[in-house]
This record gives sequence, structure tokens and C-alpha cells, in this order.
Amino acid sequence: MKLVLATANEDKVREIEALLPDVTLLPRPAEVPDVVENGATLEENARLKAVALVSATGEAAVADDTGLFVDALAGAPGVSTARFAGESATYADNVAKMLSAMEGVPAERRGARFVTVALVRRPDGREVSAEGVLAGRIALAARGDNGFGYDPIFVPDAPDGDGRTLAELTTAEKNRISHRARAFRALAHQLLGGFT
Repeated sequence: MKLVLATANEDKVREIEALLPDVTLLPRPAEVPDVVENGATLEENARLKAVALVSATGEAAVADDTGLFVDALAGAPGVSTARFAGESATYADNVAKMLSAMEGVPAERRGARFVTVALVRRPDGREVSAEGVLAGRIALAARGDNGFGYDPIFVPDAPDGDGRTLAELTTAEKNRISHRARAFRALAHQLLGGFT
């Protein structure tokens, strides 16, 4: 199976390539503009991206969207996770804003969950999607140099975690438990099950 990647984020590309080893992944064409992610849900945003790539290339496309849902922030940032600190926010900007927003929040109220929706769309309009969830909590401070995004401040709950943040895990450890890994493993299962 051949799929065009909707993401041009090199961090995500590396993870997706590792998670879909039996799929030929084509890079997102440079001339395809960024897609406005104005969906109300992660699935809607993933679909917007996949449809845009199918329209631009005529090929089946794979897209995903991820949200961080923090209990103490009434589920925020949710679908706005990548833009939590603003439209042009860097990873560091978003982490700093989250730590500031969580300042003084006690341990029992620092619960959070990462959710990823992965979706494949074909030119004929058929699609398949899968969701992956990783429960955890927001750390008091950033720790670790591996990973990206909010990884330095997200501590997976047991039995998935051992007190380390996602950024303190090796890539192999992260790919065993992460929300993105769970979504793409479930998606791969559906793809191999006959969605061609």
C-alpha cells in the first residue's frame, strides 16, 4: 500500500515511518499549502488534512491529529494543542504556557491524556480511522531530551509509565506505549485487514 503523508513535521514523519513499516509512505509535496485545522474534533482535523492531500495528489493519504486534554484546564488545550501558546508557537512556547497554567495545581489534579486520531482517505472517498489514548499527568517541570512537543512534561500513568516523562524514554520505549503508536497500530491492523 502507498500513502501520501499529510504531515511535513519531521518529528511526526519519523514516528509514523516506524509505526507503519509495511506501508510505502510518500512525502507531502512541498507545494501543498498548510491546511487550516478548524475542525471541532481531532477526527475532523485529520480528515481535513487527508482530503487536502488526496485532492492535491490524487493518491490515498494518511493524516493524524493529536490533542492534549488536561483535567485541571477543563480539557484544554484539546484540538488547539499545537497552537496553545499562539498560532506560531514553538514546542518550548507551548510547554512554558502549560507549566505556567498548571502552576500551583496539586498532584491529584494534574491528570491529562494524549489522544491521537489517525485517518486514511482514498480518492474514492472511502476512509478508515483509529484512535489512540495515553493517560498520564503533567509534570512539575520539563525533563528529558528525547521526543518533541509536550513530551518533556507528560508522565504516563502506570502500567504504561514508571515516573519518567515521554522525553526521558527511548524512542523504542515511547513507540511501545504512546498515543500515536496506539492509533497507528490500530490503523495498520485495519489497513492489513483489507482496506486497500
